[in-house]
Amino acid sequence: MCLAVPGKITALDADAATATVNMLGVEQRASTCLIPTAQVGDYVLVHAGFGIQIVSAEEAEETLKLVADLTELVEDELPVADSDPAPASDPEPAAAGAR
Repeated sequence: MCLAVPGKITALDADAATATVNMLGVEQRASTCLIPTAQVGDYVLVHAGFGIQIVSAEEAEETLKLVADLTELVEDELPVADSDPAPASDPEPAAAGAR
C-alpha cells in the first residue's frame, strides 16, 4: 500500500522545480514537476519525493487527522515489539551421511 502525505509548501525553488514542504512538522524537499502551478502556502500530496496533487487545506487537514487516528489505533491495538529481540538460534547441522 502506498500513501501520499499532505504537506504545506513553505518555499519554492523554480529553477530546480522543487519545493520545501512541511509534512507532519518535518520539512522536506519535493519535486514540483507534476504540479507546476503550485505556490507557497498550497497544500500538496507528496509521494516518493514528488508533489503529485494540489489539495485544499480542508482536505489536507482531514487526511492528517486520519493519519493521526490511524497511528493512535495502531499504538493502542498492536503489542509493542521487543526492542532487543533474542537472536534466532541456528539449527543444528545435519549429520554427515544422514539421509
